[in-house]
Amino acid sequence: MTYIDANSAAAGPRAALANFTSRLFGWAPQSLTMLAARVGLALPFWYSGLTKWDGFLNLSFGARALFAEEYKLHLFGAEYPFPMPDLFATLAGIGEVTFPVLLVLGIGTRYAALGLIGMTLIVQLTEPDGWAIHLTWLAMELAIVTFGPGKIALDYLLGIDRPAKVG
Repeated sequence: MTYIDANSAAAGPRAALANFTSRLFGWAPQSLTMLAARVGLALPFWYSGLTKWDGFLNLSFGARALFAEEYKLHLFGAEYPFPMPDLFATLAGIGEVTFPVLLVLGIGTRYAALGLIGMTLIVQLTEPDGWAIHLTWLAMELAIVTFGPGKIALDYLLGIDRPAKVG
């Protein structure tokens, strides 16, 4: 037996479809969705960050070499070497291990997502053929910046980032 809301049916097919859609997809609370986005975004950056370190605060030779010799910025149809490759390698290494931890814990979540937006743009300039995954990351980052961390986050529990009450 199918449940049909009498109010929706009386209002017309558009309202009935909206009611059906709400019931069908309304099971996933926004907070769980935002947690999944935060963890899903954190993982690739975290794993990449782990490859850049040879212990605590010891940037690997490989990370330095990649930014000095391998990675190039693709701008206006040409390739350019990274300026200050040691600085970029260090900043990338720090960002790739710091921002994911902040995202998963939900501390400074919107700011961590903003930091990852900057990193994603640099990655896109470095690896322009990876636009499909970079666009996916950007969409998740923008969702986190726009909607916040959700209720499953320290930001929310500490009262730092809660949705504004309207009205």
